[in-house]
Amino acid sequence: MPQFAYKARALDGTTTQGSISAPSRREAINELRQRSLFPITLKDTQGPTVPLLELIKPQGVSAEVLATNLNQMADLLENGVALLETLDVLAKESTHPRLGKIFGEVRTAVSEGIALEEALSKYPQVFPDVAVSIIRAGAEGGFLEGALRRVAEYLERQAELKGRITSAMAYPIFLIVAGVLVTIFLMLFIVPRFQQLFDRLVESGAGLPLITEVLLSTRLIMINQGWLILIGCVGIFFAVRHFLSTAWGRQLVDRWVLHLPIMGDIVRQSAVSRFCRILGTLLANGVPLLRSLEISSKSIGNKLLEQAIIASAQNVSAGETLSKPLTSSGLIPPATMAMIRIAEESNSLEQVLLKIADTSDKKIQRRLDILVRMIEPIMLLIIAAAVLFILLGLLLPVYDMSNAIG
Repeated sequence: MPQFAYKARALDGTTTQGSISAPSRREAINELRQRSLFPITLKDTQGPTVPLLELIKPQGVSAEVLATNLNQMADLLENGVALLETLDVLAKESTHPRLGKIFGEVRTAVSEGIALEEALSKYPQVFPDVAVSIIRAGAEGGFLEGALRRVAEYLERQAELKGRITSAMAYPIFLIVAGVLVTIFLMLFIVPRFQQLFDRLVESGAGLPLITEVLLSTRLIMINQGWLILIGCVGIFFAVRHFLSTAWGRQLVDRWVLHLPIMGDIVRQSAVSRFCRILGTLLANGVPLLRSLEISSKSIGNKLLEQAIIASAQNVSAGETLSKPLTSSGLIPPATMAMIRIAEESNSLEQVLLKIADTSDKKIQRRLDILVRMIEPIMLLIIAAAVLFILLGLLLPVYDMSNAIG
């Protein structure tokens, strides 16, 4: 049974503290009240026991699974099922074990008087700020079911865009991995079969072609210093990771990526689309503009645009327009800024932002198609060049020997 450490005030005004065993937090509070103690603080001293297998298994919840459960939650509420019973059903029927456990914990928190959105906000890795803010607005405005469906729709759209990007890059990544594996196989297992021939050529004084010497030197480096190269790659990976974890490092990389041909345009459009969709979704669900800007600035994945949005929030709090700092940043296309500026004047910002997001997503898909079409032949040429280099290094000595014999 859980143990709760408490600090409470007695009827005579004195403060006492200790521990109490109870099945739940609510039962612990009731037990203290029966003792004429009014709790000031109450903490679970044991905390949840997490099985070892749960620590090993991935703890993430996909957007598709979360969207399905939120739609199911909206269905139950619309059909008159009470909130506690709805959460109980989701906890028992969810196909995702971690999500079912979370719904069970949320159900316990709501039964103890905690608001639904506050209970969900304790799991930021599962329920992002966007979802919690929309649900809070829905609960306060009396349209919780509609808010849940809008969160589900937002998650589905984000998952769809992510899936498109992943599927578009799958084949180029496969080509890269296949090319590296083929090159390593040829260098480690095929080249040694010609070593005796190379030795005879050297002993005869004929020597080896330059390309063959480069090939053999490369192979020796791979064998003798491969572990150093591997350690160096791992070190570079962690150094880059640390560099990206710093604010100035992330800002520098974001600025550099935006200037890349084609890829920079994709990253820019993706950040603009995410910003417009998040901001439009929040505004359409009654979340205040300043809070919406704060949430969207943290969710777009680009430090430069994040700074421009923060500056826009400061403008709005000072009674000025949203579009001025965004325009001066130069990160958002002029056509998009013109639409945002007109939407501000016509008081239709949320609808226009969602339309901009839809249009940007289509542009991203077209740019991705172009990028993939360019990457595929480039990767094939690189793989062919590597294989040709190895084959020439192996066959040129054979050709020289046949000419010498002839």
